Amino acid sequence: MAARKSDTKLYVLDTNVLIHDPVAILNFEEHQVVIPMTVLEELDKLKMGKAAIATDCREAIRQIDRIIGDASPTEIAKGVPIRRADDNFQGHFSILLDNFDHPKRALPQDLNDNKIINSLVTLQEKYPRRDVILITKDINMRLKARGCGLGAQDYQNDQLVSDVSLLETGYHSYEGSFWDSQQQVQSFHDEAGTYHRIPRDDLPEDLYVNRFITDDKGFIGRVTQITEEEVTLQDLPYEQLMQQSAWGLQPRDAAQAIALHLLLDPDVHLVTLSGQAGSGKTILALAAAIEMTVATSQFRRIIATRSTRGLDEDIGYLPGTEAEKMEPWLGAITDNLEALHKDDEHAHSSVDYILQKVPLQFKSLNYIRGRSFQHSLILIDECQNLTPHQMKTIITRAGEGSKVVCLGNLAQIDTPYLNPVSSGLTYLIERFKHFPHGGTVHLQGSPRSVLAEYAENHL
Repeated sequence: MAARKSDTKLYVLDTNVLIHDPVAILNFEEHQVVIPMTVLEELDKLKMGKAAIATDCREAIRQIDRIIGDASPTEIAKGVPIRRADDNFQGHFSILLDNFDHPKRALPQDLNDNKIINSLVTLQEKYPRRDVILITKDINMRLKARGCGLGAQDYQNDQLVSDVSLLETGYHSYEGSFWDSQQQVQSFHDEAGTYHRIPRDDLPEDLYVNRFITDDKGFIGRVTQITEEEVTLQDLPYEQLMQQSAWGLQPRDAAQAIALHLLLDPDVHLVTLSGQAGSGKTILALAAAIEMTVATSQFRRIIATRSTRGLDEDIGYLPGTEAEKMEPWLGAITDNLEALHKDDEHAHSSVDYILQKVPLQFKSLNYIRGRSFQHSLILIDECQNLTPHQMKTIITRAGEGSKVVCLGNLAQIDTPYLNPVSSGLTYLIERFKHFPHGGTVHLQGSPRSVLAEYAENHL
């Protein structure tokens, strides 16, 4: 009869998990968390420098040091109790001294991934009654571990949706007329416009403040208040929304109109725009940013940054000032500036004038991370390539009177350890659904061109 397995599991964390979430060690409840020596060596190599991951590596190292404290080598080998935020102890942490004394199913030891897997094989043989599970963001490493008879899982503590199709879009659409489905409506008017109070039970369950309701007849309503009994909708006439203008730019469809409405609202401090290439995310955000900075003086400056794979590593090798180094990576911003002024007699001169007169600053993510920005509009492009932890680090830079606009396309993730479900953009949208001063819109279509739309759907 086989011996009963222990309920306490051994979770072995890969380097990329600690970079993804430096406090991942605290998220495995009563189980034992193990860090291989090879992982500590990789963190040590990556902790220096200006790369974005260096900060996360240093934070992970500090977290390990805090847990270990003054424990003896014997205690570390057996497992040090993990102190939680509430001062309670739950679970244990240990460091695995890699042992390569010819474990069964051993892989070639020329790669660090193989060294980690080999050490896990030895660990499993040492503790046959306990499940040894590798936690890594690397899909291929999970496959190799499973091929060696080990359990292997992705790190999913910060994954809030199981499928990206379930992600919040920012609006709920009714077929036909919205009003045909309503039995009781109480309408009233004030200086801001027309409002409707509707019983809560007559509306979809997944409603939040600043979510929109639309129908096929042209009705657009914005949720402004929710109680247990009723929901208040602001009636936004379709023609009025479509006639909005920001720096000469007008929306092309209802989704763009809703997005521009949120972008221009001074009471909305965070706007997230997602959608496929060419759906208008960047040009809408840039037009609104210039309008609110130059025309209405709501903000003192625009800070534009972009998450691009290789940006933090490569920027130091480019010549010139920080702004000059950032310019090749922020071509999308200047391209959209040209689009905003394409009808000017001297479009190139108009763009040069804007760049000189508008307080538009191109900043690297390294610059953003350690600062606090007051009365600024922070425009972050390509957010799908940020981890949830990086997203938190950047959003918390917004100071008094600032607004953050996040743009991204979950179909264009360029980092090997993220997918649409684990992306920081997905994490942000889901975490801020209940934030009364935030809003999100998923833009449809590809207005860039007929060719671009066809390519997006067929290639």
